[in-house]
Amino acid sequence: MHKMTGPDPQLSYPLPNYNRLCFLKNIINNPNIIVGDYTYYDDFEDVSNFEKNVKYHFDFIGDKLIIGKFCMIASDVTFIMNGANHLTDAISTYPFAIFGNGWEKAMEGKSYPTKGDTIIGNDVWIGHKVTIMPGIKIGDGAIIATNATVVKDVAPYSIVGGNPAREIRKRFSDEEIAHLLDIKWWDWEPEKISQNLHKLTGKQIFELE
Repeated sequence: MHKMTGPDPQLSYPLPNYNRLCFLKNIINNPNIIVGDYTYYDDFEDVSNFEKNVKYHFDFIGDKLIIGKFCMIASDVTFIMNGANHLTDAISTYPFAIFGNGWEKAMEGKSYPTKGDTIIGNDVWIGHKVTIMPGIKIGDGAIIATNATVVKDVAPYSIVGGNPAREIRKRFSDEEIAHLLDIKWWDWEPEKISQNLHKLTGKQIFELE
């Protein structure tokens, strides 16, 4: 009997004859961008744009962009990384030291602020032209509305929108969310996911186990 395992997560382009949607992990070259299986990126022009949309991501800082499984990332989503940070508690935010010519020592004994890795959970939908600021944590199952600017962490299974992004509502009850976070369906074997597709696309959360 043929096993139902869904698409091959090792494919770069899982839709036949369509190269503007990719399983993202298979086209990433930067080792500081880590992406889970089945997460896809859709771009109106060229999916190779993704790494260009991860801004100020400098190797010497070492911060990571970590994206979970089964995420949906729309075109023109921008991730601002820690390399964009300037001094905010000093008199001037200007980066004098990078210009040299006698200014090289401006940052001696000081360091630019960092907010750590940017972490996107599993089954997260990020809409068109969303901007995510450095060090943000987005919980499993969250939805980020088109054009939102995310400046603080997003709770699991919440919908946020606006600039700055604010919670619009929770997708499910607290009890339902706790159950979904407990079963972690995205970590199931592909065959079990395939066997539960009707439930995963339905509304009866407690039928999943």
